[in-house]
Order: sequence, then C-alpha cells, then structure tokens
Amino acid sequence: MTATTLRPAARGARAGGGLAGAGTLLKMWLRRDRVMMPAWIYGLTALVASTVYSFKNGYDSPASLEGFARGIDRNPSMRAMYGPVLNDHTAAGVSAWRVGATGAALTAVMCVLLVVRHTRAEEETGRLELVGAAAVGRRAPLTAALATAVTAAATAASLAAIVMIVFGLPAAGSVAFGLSWLGTGLVFAGVAAVTAQLAETSRLANGLAFAVLGAAYLVRGVADAGSAHWVSWLSPIGWAQRVRPHADEQWAVLLLPLLAFAVLAAVAHALAGRRDLGAGILAPSPGPARAAPSLRGPLALAWRLQRGTLLGWSAAFLVYGLAIGSVADGVGDLVNGSDAVLDDIRKMGGQQDVADAFLATAMGLMALFASAYAVQGVLRMRAEESGGRLEPVLATAVGRTRWALAGLAVTVAGTVALLAVTGLAIGLVHGARSHDLAGQVPRQLGAALVQLPAVWVIAAVTALIFGALPRAASAGWGVLAACLLLGQVGPLLKLPQAAMDASPFTHTPKLPGGGFAIAPVAGLTAVAIAVAAAALLAFRRRDIG
Repeated sequence: MTATTLRPAARGARAGGGLAGAGTLLKMWLRRDRVMMPAWIYGLTALVASTVYSFKNGYDSPASLEGFARGIDRNPSMRAMYGPVLNDHTAAGVSAWRVGATGAALTAVMCVLLVVRHTRAEEETGRLELVGAAAVGRRAPLTAALATAVTAAATAASLAAIVMIVFGLPAAGSVAFGLSWLGTGLVFAGVAAVTAQLAETSRLANGLAFAVLGAAYLVRGVADAGSAHWVSWLSPIGWAQRVRPHADEQWAVLLLPLLAFAVLAAVAHALAGRRDLGAGILAPSPGPARAAPSLRGPLALAWRLQRGTLLGWSAAFLVYGLAIGSVADGVGDLVNGSDAVLDDIRKMGGQQDVADAFLATAMGLMALFASAYAVQGVLRMRAEESGGRLEPVLATAVGRTRWALAGLAVTVAGTVALLAVTGLAIGLVHGARSHDLAGQVPRQLGAALVQLPAVWVIAAVTALIFGALPRAASAGWGVLAACLLLGQVGPLLKLPQAAMDASPFTHTPKLPGGGFAIAPVAGLTAVAIAVAAAALLAFRRRDIG
C-alpha cells in the first residue's frame, strides 16, 4: 500500500525535476506570510515616506540642505551610521542618504528571516519532511523560499521608489534607490540560504546570517568614517550606496548583488544536495549525558535559549548608544539651517533644548527596538511549542504557568539589560564630551530605564496573543509596527492626540529634559502586569500544540 501511494509522487517529482512543486510552495508561503510580509513592507515604505516628507518640508533652500550635509560629513559618527551625503543640496539626495543604508539593512533582515523560516525552520519542525513525501523536488523548498524573499524585497523596493516619485523626486534616482534596496535583499537572501544549509537549527542559521550582515554594516561604517573609502566595496551595504541614487546614478554597480545572489544561490543548492534532510553541514557537538545543575529548571532553560540573542542585541545597543552620545552635543549645528526640523525634533523629544529633545527621541527609538527583542523573546516560546519541544518539558514536574513565567522573566530582564546598556553608553560618551560625566551617566541611564513600562506592555500584549491565539502570535510584530508609526510619523503628520494615545510610548515621560511623573509609569506597569496575568491564564486553559 505504501509503495502504491508513493509511486505517483515519485513520478511527479521526476517529471518536474528537482524543482517540482516550487510554485505551489511559493503560493503557500506567500499566504502564510500574509501578516509578516505586509508589516515589513509597510514599515519600510512608511520610513521612506516620512523621511522624504520631513526633508522636503523642513528645509526651504538648497543652501540650508547643504549646510546640514556639511555638518554630517564633518561628523565621523554620523558617517559611520548612515554614510556620506552624496548629493548635499537636494531633498532627494539627503533623503537617499538618511534611509539608504538603514533601509538596505532592514530589507536584508526581512529576507534573512523569510528564507530561514521557510527552509531550516521547516526542517526543524518536521513539516518539510511531510512536504517532501509528496510530488515535491529536493530543490523546490529552497527555491520557493528564495522566491518568497525576492518577492518581498522587490515589493518593498518598488513601493519605496513609487513613494519618492509621488513626492516629486526624480524618477531615475528613485528607481535606483529602490533597486539598491532590492540588491541588498538579494545578497542576504542568498547568505541566509547558505547558512540554512550549514546550521542544524533555525536560531543558528539566523545568527550566522545576521553576523554576516553586522560585519557588512561595520565594514561600510569603518570605510565611511575613515579615509579608506574603497573598503566599502567589500560590503553589500556599501554596494547599495555605490549605486548613488539621486546623485549621478551608477547603474553598473547593480550587477554586483545580482552576481553575488547567483553564486550564493548556487552554493546553497549544491550544499542542499550534499546533506541529509534535517541535518546541517556543520554537525553540532554532542552534549553531556546529564544536564548541569545550572540547567535544571525552566528559568535556566529560558536563559539558555535566549542568551545568544540577547548578547547580539546588547552589542547593537552598545554601538548605537556610543554613536548617539557622540553626536548629541552637535545636533543643533547639524540642523541649524532649518527651523522646521528643529521644531520637529522638539515635538518628538518633548523639550525646547535641542540636545535633550534629540536624546529623548533617541531613547524612544531604542525603546521600540527593545520591544522588538521582547516580541522575539515571547515568540521564542511559541517556537518551542510549535516545534514539539514544549510537551516533553511539561511532561515533567514543570507546570505551564511556571514555564511561561520563566520565559517572560528572561525576556523582561533582557529588556532591562538592553536599555541599561544604551543609557550607560550615551551617558558615558555624552558626559565625556560635555565635561559632565558624573551628571550625565545617571541622567541618561534614568532616561533609558523609564522607557521600560511601555516595552513591557508590548511584551505582555504579545504574550496575550500567544496565550489566547497561538497561531496568530506573530501579530505581536504588527502591534509593534503600529506603535513605531505612531511614535515616529505621528508628530510629523500632526495626527490627533486620540490616535497618538493608542501607543504606550506616548505616555512615557520625555527624558532627559522633561518632567518625571510617576503616574504614567505606574499605570503602564499595572497594565503590563494585568495583561501578562491574562496571558498566563489563557495559556493555562488552552490546548498545547
């Protein structure tokens, strides 16, 4: 009976070759990503729209834009973060500078997550083995995963170009800008395809790909901050800048990411044919027969699962904090040519002092990033459940509530660590530059930690979705994306206060520089605790798996 059932599938696979079923898998995975993919694309499009709108309305003359750009180019920290301004007298050139490298990196992150999700993660959960039992070729899942990532990157790049054109920016430069994002997405989709073959777990595959992305961004930053600008040719993020959108476009550079994608995809397919399903090229070392005393408990297990991720996030927060602290003193000079931009910074930061308003805005942004870590930490619990690893744990003396509390506790502690690292880094650098080290360190640390209750609300809401509707747990990213748009775009678009109040970050005291009030901090903390309690109750009552 088994032979009769499998024989038609084998004939179908031979008929279509190694790519049989790739189209069907692509349709299925696009449907599966109907929440995650639009959220990423919408966020990237909104980033472009808000940036172009800000520069077009914030500077009334080419001279003011040129003064701003010269201030950027004199600051090595700003060049390391965003790159040099290639066209310093138009809103198009400055907008391309502001979101070029950042948007390219975010597009790369999106592509890495999509490729690993539909390759290594599918193998890890055992679903790909079931799919492979049908009329599906050996290379079809990897091909469909790459096609999914390319579709997402192409859509984001197209919308970014369209938004620029709608705002009146030159069409050629707008198309080049979108293609620079697409090229970066292609490269890191290929990188993720390779790491998915090397690693045996999705966590390691993502970690390896993000390590390559971090190294690429670091190489570009070092090249732009120093005098050896040729080094940026070694970075795919540098290739995106070398396209020079809105600044004498260099179309031939786009051949580099295309070639890199072709080579990486070929390598990934070759590796896929040389390994067993479920195994990686890099075989993991066997662990000890018995767990160490430090691992005998749900809290230790949760820490073990999240410690690598937390370390990577901490390094990123440290670098960002050092960069923000180094430019805080000179932010007034950077935007001296535009009263409108100064007003926008004050509105978003909540104070009249430009440096404090800038730092308060930066703290709010880092709180959003800390919330991203919190969402990821909560979704790690969902991954343990969907991967079938939770049921064996609950079969021991560990109860549901204890297990969930351990995961939430490690996530909450991680958010505290991330924001503390940010506050200390900003305080040390800003204090050293302003000759007020003793005053700025506790001031900036407090400004960072006051963001925690709003972060905990996002984590609790995600936990509630996981507890009540586990299949929709990824909607936590949508909640975070809505708060991001309200906080970053709302003040610029002058949205009504009722809409702004929907975000917990609206109620956070605007520190440093603003007045501290205990009521909103206590209120947000109480909301987070109540929602987390509801999440635990919902998780305790529903079925597992």
